[in-house]
Amino acid sequence: MNSRSPELNPTRTQTLGAFLRAHRERLSPLALGFPSTGRRRTPGLRREELAQLCGVSTTWYTWLEQGRPVSASAAALSRIAAALQLSRAEKLYLFEIARSVVTDPQEIHESAVPADLKDLVDQIPTPAYVLDRQWNAVIWNRMAAKLFRPWLVESQDRHLLRFVFLNPSARTLIVDWKSRARRLVAEFRSDAGRYLSEPPTQRLISELQLNSKLFAKYWSEQNVSAREGGVRAFRSSKGVISAYGQVSLIPSINTDLRLIALVPQASRVKTGGLPRS
Repeated sequence: MNSRSPELNPTRTQTLGAFLRAHRERLSPLALGFPSTGRRRTPGLRREELAQLCGVSTTWYTWLEQGRPVSASAAALSRIAAALQLSRAEKLYLFEIARSVVTDPQEIHESAVPADLKDLVDQIPTPAYVLDRQWNAVIWNRMAAKLFRPWLVESQDRHLLRFVFLNPSARTLIVDWKSRARRLVAEFRSDAGRYLSEPPTQRLISELQLNSKLFAKYWSEQNVSAREGGVRAFRSSKGVISAYGQVSLIPSINTDLRLIALVPQASRVKTGGLPRS
C-alpha cells in the first residue's frame, strides 16, 4: 500500500514527478537487465537506472521527479516514456503535464452547449449524454435519463465521478462497479491532463480524495487510460441488467465537450450471464 499522503492541489511539476515515480517503481530491474543484488529501499528501478536507460544525467532526472522547474525536450520525454514502457494514453498524458507552457488559470473556456449538439443528442435513439471538461453532465436525452435516473434525475449533482464514488446508488446501477470505477479514474486522468493545474480541477480532485478513500487509492496509482469503447452493463432498480456498447466522441464545434452514446448490445436478463469485454 502506498504510504504517501495524497498531495492536495499539486503543481504541474509535482504532478509530473509523482507520475514518473509511480511508473518507475513498477518496472522490474531483472527484466531490464539490472542486478537484484544490494538492498533496494523502494520497489522497481532506481533513479540512476532509469536515467541510464533514458540517456540522461541522474541529477537531471532526479530533479524532474522531485518537481523542480527543469525543462524537458520532446526527445527526452519520448525516451523517458519508452524506458517507463508507457502506453500511448500514458505517453500523451506525460506530454500534457510536462508542457513548458502552463495553462493560464484565468483563461475562459467555451462552456455553452451548441444548439445543434443538443438537437443531435435528442435525436439519438439510444441513451446519450454530453460531459463538459470537468465531467459534469450538461445535456442528455430521454433514454439516458431513464437508464441513469439515480444520476441524471434524482441527484442534484450530475458530476460523473462524484456520482460513481460518493453516491451509494452507483454501486447498484453499475455492474462490476469496482472495476469500472478504477477505469474511470484512469480515463479522467487522461482527459484532465491538460487541466490539472487549473483550480476547478484541483478542487475536484482534492474533494474526491478527502471524501472517498477508494478514489484516493485509485488516483495515487497514476494509471492512465484512453476513454475507449466496450461493453458497459447497468442494473435497474428491479434487477434487470442491460448491456451497451459505448461510443465516445469529441465534437469539433466545442472540443471541451465529450458526447457519450450507448448502443444496446444484448437482450436484458435478470441476473449475470453477461460476456466479459
